[in-house]
Amino acid sequence: MKLIETIPELKPRAANAYKGDFGKVCIIAGSIGMSGAAALTGRAALRAGAGLVRVATPKSALPIVASIEPSFTTVALPEDKEGRIAANAVNTILNLIPENDCLAFGPGVGIAQGVRLVLQRLLAQEELRLLIDADGLNNLSMITDWPDHIKAGVILTPHPGEMKRLWAGLFRTPPPTDRHKLAMELANKTKTTVVLKGAGTVVTDGQKVYVNKTGNPGMATAGAGDVLTGMITALMGQGLSNFDAAVLGVYVHGLAGDIAAKKTGQISLIATDIIEALPEAFKKI
Repeated sequence: MKLIETIPELKPRAANAYKGDFGKVCIIAGSIGMSGAAALTGRAALRAGAGLVRVATPKSALPIVASIEPSFTTVALPEDKEGRIAANAVNTILNLIPENDCLAFGPGVGIAQGVRLVLQRLLAQEELRLLIDADGLNNLSMITDWPDHIKAGVILTPHPGEMKRLWAGLFRTPPPTDRHKLAMELANKTKTTVVLKGAGTVVTDGQKVYVNKTGNPGMATAGAGDVLTGMITALMGQGLSNFDAAVLGVYVHGLAGDIAAKKTGQISLIATDIIEALPEAFKKI
């Protein structure tokens, strides 16, 4: 195990740069009743520096998602009768891969067979860089032997409950109580980068380990994880490796939470406060 303490940096922006230089990212998220998850993720990706953000969401949720933030574009996906991504959305989603540098999948998508079928196809795509979060992880835990079929370069971002479900689907032994060991064993088993969220978030690729020191209890609020997903995806799009994007994303996310808490207090802090604090957080680093 190699403990990492240095925070990665983004390269300075060239004076003649254009939006394509800073990453084209696609967020596959949302469902009826969970449009906010898609919008938060997309908005956070913009504030974390992505040059172009597309949010792909079920067609019934799209008008709500699009109205929340005018700076990202949207893609309408076929949906099932419950307003979740349908299995026949897979071709639309696969066609987005060549148009984007990386994808995020999961915030607010719900639990459904169609969602799992789409996720399975994404895992099998060579050259794809893919972050899986939230309901994406819950669906993933229900897919048998999914690590055997991974060809994409994957980041997993579970909170403790999602980690428990992933572990139960892959291991016959109880999960370790040590968070470092828990995250490392999952990373090695799945050949992914793992971001185990919580106090002292652990980032590991199975060899290198980073333990975050920014953040506060006020960030234990709905939508904060969606913000982190958007941030890490944006940093992937700007050229950082999966591990470095995860480390920098976790660090700045916590720093923004600390900045926001000074203004609102921990009790009143909400996810949009973290996004609003991102400009100051990036200035500090």
